[in-house]
Order: sequence, then C-alpha cells, then structure tokens
Amino acid sequence: MRIINPATDEVLREVADDDAAAITAKLEKARAAQPAWARTPLADRQAVLGRFRALVAARIEPLARTLTQEVGKPIAQARRELTALLDRIEWFVAHVPDVLADEVVHREAGLEERIRREPLGVIANVSAWNYPWFVGASVFVPALLTGNAVLYKPSELATLTGLEIARLLGEAGVPDGVFTAVLGDGAAGQTVVAQPIDGVFFTGSYATGARIAAAVAPRMIRLQLELGGKDPVYVCEDVDPAAAAAAVADGAFYNTGQSCCAVERIYVQRRIWEPFLDAFVSTVRGFRLGDPLDDATYIGPLARRAPQIDLLRRQVDDAVTKGARVLVGGARVDRPGHFFAPTVLVDVDHRMQVMREETFGPVIGLMPVADDAEALGLVRDTDYGLTAAVYTADRARAERLLAEVGVGTAYWNCCDRVSPRLPWSGRGHSGVGATLAADGIRAFLAPKAWHLRAPA
Repeated sequence: MRIINPATDEVLREVADDDAAAITAKLEKARAAQPAWARTPLADRQAVLGRFRALVAARIEPLARTLTQEVGKPIAQARRELTALLDRIEWFVAHVPDVLADEVVHREAGLEERIRREPLGVIANVSAWNYPWFVGASVFVPALLTGNAVLYKPSELATLTGLEIARLLGEAGVPDGVFTAVLGDGAAGQTVVAQPIDGVFFTGSYATGARIAAAVAPRMIRLQLELGGKDPVYVCEDVDPAAAAAAVADGAFYNTGQSCCAVERIYVQRRIWEPFLDAFVSTVRGFRLGDPLDDATYIGPLARRAPQIDLLRRQVDDAVTKGARVLVGGARVDRPGHFFAPTVLVDVDHRMQVMREETFGPVIGLMPVADDAEALGLVRDTDYGLTAAVYTADRARAERLLAEVGVGTAYWNCCDRVSPRLPWSGRGHSGVGATLAADGIRAFLAPKAWHLRAPA
C-alpha cells in the first residue's frame, strides 16, 4: 500500500499489506495466545493498559504529527484527540473491575445463583480513519482489559497510526499475538471478518456495516456496528443567535466535517433565522483552511479524494439544481491535496441529498422552521439515529423534544460531544450495540449463569 499525504498528494511510505494466508496465521497466533491472557490477573492487565496510556502521553507530539500527515487532521485537533484519549483509557482501566466482578443474584438454603462474565475470545476490530485513536481505543482497550485477543484492522488511510498503536501496546507489555495489526484495504477487512472469530466490531459506513451484518449473521457471533449519521440540530428562538451559531458551526465543521456525529443539518426557529444565519456564515468564513501541520489551521484536507470529493460535488449540485443557494464555498479548492471549501447552503429542503444522505465533509444545509412541531417532524425524517441536539434556554422543552427523537445520544445546548462515562450507540442505520461506559465493557463479555447447590 502507498500511504498518501492528503494535503500534498505525496507518498509518505509504502507498506506491505497482509494476504489471506498472513491473516489466517495471525488469527491462529491470537487464538493460541488468548487463554493465557485471559488467565492473567486483572490487576496485571490493568497495569499493561496503564503503561500504554503513559507511553501515549509521553509521545503525543510525534503521534499527532503522524496522524496529521496520513489523515489530514489539523495538528491542533490531532493533539486534542490524543490528549482526550488519556481520560478514556483511564476510565476503562478504573471501571473494568466493577463490570467483571461476579454478581450474586439470589441465595436461599444451600443454593446460590451467580453471574460470571467471560471474555468472548478473539475479536476483530475493523476500525475507522477519522478518529483512529478514539474509535480504536473504544474497542481494543476494553477488549484487552476483559481478556480478549484482538485482530486490529486499521483503515488503510490510518495505517501508520495503526502500526504505532500496535507498537506501543507491545512496548507496554501486551503479549505477542494478543494484539495484532492486520494491514490492507477493504479486501483485508473482508478476510478478517470471514475468519472463525468470536466477535466483529466495525466502525464505518452503513453500506459496509450492512454487508458485514449479512456476512456474519449465520455464524451467530457477537456483532457491533458503529455507523454513520445525519445528525440534526434545532435552534430555538430563546437563545443567543451568535453564541449558538458559533457552537453549531464548530459541530458541523470540526475535523473538516469528517465525524460520524458531526452536525449535518440545521433547523432554526424563524424568529432568529436572520441573525443566526449571519453569525453562522461569519463564523464559517473565519475558519482557516490550509496546511494541517500549521497550528492555526482549522479546515484541513479530506482524507479521501475518491469518492468523497465527487460525493460533495454531487450533493451541492443536486441542491442547487433543486433551488438551493450557496452562501459560502461550494467547490473544491484549487491547490494540491484533497481540499473542499467549507460550504453553507440555504433554501434547502428534504428533497435534496444534502439533507438526507450522509455528507461526511465540510458541507451543511440550514432551514428556517415555524415552530417546534415543524422542527420535530424534520428532525425525525431520516433513516439514521446517532445524535440530535436542541439549543434552547428551556431544559424541559429540550428534553421533551429529544425524548421524541430516536437517537442514541441527545444533546441540550451542545453537540458533537462524546464522554467515556456515557454509552455511544445508534438507532436505525446508525448501527447496533454500544461502545463506552459500562455497556462498552460488557460488549466484550459473555455472561455465564452459575447454579451452585451445596450438598445436603
């Protein structure tokens, strides 16, 4: 594989990918290593992941630079991903004992009923490129802590970061074979999923997730899919328009819009439409696009030239053809690399692709609405169900509205936010299962019921 810098189109490195025989051999090694890792005392597994955290903390700058060079994430945002990762690892390490503890659910004369949770075995972690440290660690950290072995397939766009993860885990003391990186493109991912493994944990698009679900269904193994979103924000008339516009614009364009929970459609109460729109456009015009290694850059290149730039062009062209107006951007930037100008569309409606299909880039559509009822109808008009946000001074109003929306995460006066203390899940085309929180630890465990009767 050729690793391309999306900001310059230069080749960073060439890396040998794994063929089917190599992947099978890696699985066999993981299968052989997993039982001893599962028998390793929990305190020792916690210590290993604690050392991994310390190694990441000590090397944030070179790790961030690698991430920026291969994915195009602005360097300040790359550092932020790594810094925030430290709290996520720390949370898992601290809370895994509570989830793993045996649970006595009933006792009577001579009889005890107990639940014990056991590791699944060997799991496949087919990960994403947009937040490779965040997304990957939400799977492999709890998987390792609970005694599983992991075949880790990083996105081909984040291969160098995947190799760094594997190297640091090995340096921290994860035994050989317990965590193994599998390198390659989508074909390698398909080969991993086809192996006789005990669970598949995938992050990516709905289309790929649906294919994986169909492929593994007959095998009756654990499946978790963290898929895309078409995440809405509703801005009510009782907020400061400028403050709300700045927050929502950041939610739409952070990481160049390449986040599964990025804001992808915005509905604004008509009474504040004009001041909100003016502030939103001003904020977007102020976003600095450029070299992602520059600390001042906010908008970097897209990680993928194809098919993503063509997809953004199609969405903009489709919207304009159907009556939308482009207020900012609207086209690829004429410079080396995979740059697309941050784009703001108005006069949009739900006939347009930009308001219905996942964008995953720096393009956003905004609509005025008359009242809560109209906003709620539009917010719910989607196949996705990842997040939704309401900006209002009235908490009860926000909770009432969000209770009517089928999403895994509800935001009041915030957006594009993830916490290790709360489960991350989706409804509909946004996936099945959950990462993070206690649910994200239990995902890697199988409960065993114990009926223990003392001799008479």
